[in-house]
Amino acid sequence: MKPTITIEYCPKCGWMLRSAYMAQEILNTFTDEIRGVMLIPSETGGKFTITIDSQVIFDRSVMERFPEIKELKKLVRDHVSPHKDLGHTDRK
Repeated sequence: MKPTITIEYCPKCGWMLRSAYMAQEILNTFTDEIRGVMLIPSETGGKFTITIDSQVIFDRSVMERFPEIKELKKLVRDHVSPHKDLGHTDRK
């Protein structure tokens, strides 16, 4: 079964648009590899986590920042399709 990616974000912090943008980028890049992306407004202030089937791949409180899109795509790729070429995202 294809994995589901979840982005849990703090709506009080105004992070819904950022979350939606990240979801769009993930869906465009991993159309065939994932089941979907779910956005969940958190009840915890300041929360921003990204999980793949309940495994946390990015936590803003731990990293003390948001992920860059290139970084996020690599994190997702490493979990859902390790051999997928991300084109210019993989190049330095």
